[in-house]
Amino acid sequence: MNLSNPSVKTPVHAAHKSGTLPPNEQQILWDMEEQFWTSGADNARATTATNAVMIFPYPPGILQGDLIWNHLRDRTGWRSVSISERRLTFRGTIAILTYRVSAEKPDVPISKALCASTYLLDDDRWQRLSHQQTPVT
Repeated sequence: MNLSNPSVKTPVHAAHKSGTLPPNEQQILWDMEEQFWTSGADNARATTATNAVMIFPYPPGILQGDLIWNHLRDRTGWRSVSISERRLTFRGTIAILTYRVSAEKPDVPISKALCASTYLLDDDRWQRLSHQQTPVT
């Protein structure tokens, strides 16, 4: 029995349609992401949605809301970051940044991770909805 019928077209759902952002919008997102690492918790909070979810290496694990800021208070403000293997996926009002990071600051071991951040364009302003870090050794 042959289940394929070449005359029947599979519908293209919105999630399967690709989009692109103009280079200046892409740069805005990458700048926001780098500042997330280097500019401290107040800056990170200003660019993050209220009920965002962040996943950090255990501990602390999965954090949401104010728990994020309690964790990040002492864990942001890296002296330098190197972001490589950058990828940006965009559809509608959602952009996903994926990358490899190496971050350093005094008296702390260099942090290396694979990361993903999801942003929503809301009222012409990008807001981080989620962020995940997976450690790389």
